[in-house]
Amino acid sequence: MRKSKTAVIPKQRFQVMKKGIKRSRALYLLMLPAIIIMLLFMYYPMYGVIIAFKNFTPAGGILGSPWVGLKNFEQYFNSYQFWPTIRNTLVISLYTIVVTFPLPIALALMCNQITRTRFKKFFQVSMYLPHFISTVVMCGMIILFLSPSHGIIARLLSYAGVTLPNLMGSPGAFPSIYVWTEAWQHVGWDSILYIAALSAVDPSLYEAATMDGASKWQKLKHIDIPMLLPTATIMFILRAGSVMGIGFEKVYLLQNTLNSGTSEIIATYVYKMGLISNQYSLSAAIGLFNNVINLALLLLVNQISKKMSNTSLI
Repeated sequence: MRKSKTAVIPKQRFQVMKKGIKRSRALYLLMLPAIIIMLLFMYYPMYGVIIAFKNFTPAGGILGSPWVGLKNFEQYFNSYQFWPTIRNTLVISLYTIVVTFPLPIALALMCNQITRTRFKKFFQVSMYLPHFISTVVMCGMIILFLSPSHGIIARLLSYAGVTLPNLMGSPGAFPSIYVWTEAWQHVGWDSILYIAALSAVDPSLYEAATMDGASKWQKLKHIDIPMLLPTATIMFILRAGSVMGIGFEKVYLLQNTLNSGTSEIIATYVYKMGLISNQYSLSAAIGLFNNVINLALLLLVNQISKKMSNTSLI
């Protein structure tokens, strides 16, 4: 009897699934192009990751190149750039999270307190606009503004008798330059999600709090912040999954020989090894190592969040 029951259950599930697909076949048909594109451009190219375990040559191709096992990983782990690239990536990434994660939440809470519609719209638009500046233009602006000879900041400080040092050539200043310009550019845009979450708060909660004599701070503490916690938790999990994945473009464009001690991250090192030095297998191994660490961190933080707050991605 047990065998027959275990055999019937999969059949019942298959029948239910079949009926569900048949009932919603129009929706599945609409999903088909997106699924095909995802399989072709996201999953099919994944087979190329095997060059991390090969001595890849363009003449031999991916399948024709000889296997070398973990040699490429050992080469990176034993290289003099291993610890500097890991350290620089972690410093900039963690610094970015510490600064740019709470700021959008604070900005959304501030925006929610504005009662005048015109000023609120002006405030939101002015905060969103920097997000639409391209990375190349942004880096050009940063270099021009911080130029010690003819930059705007240097000119303003010269009137006060202060000489601006060469910040773009200072290794110690690079993380702060990257993080705070990143905050200025994207904090406003990142706050949209939290503003949307606050807009879903039932107005009757504020009315009841007002009747009970609650102050603005008490409303903020007991209504607004608890409403943002689930959204903030999900966003933190996603940010934790990209700790080792700093954007390549901005770091590379701001990098120079003077600040390379703190600006050489994994992404720029992969680019130099792969496309400049033509060490394709080594760069693939470094990229694979980086992605595995990101995946492990994502799963770890997601599991911790699931146990502590019952909020998770899955």
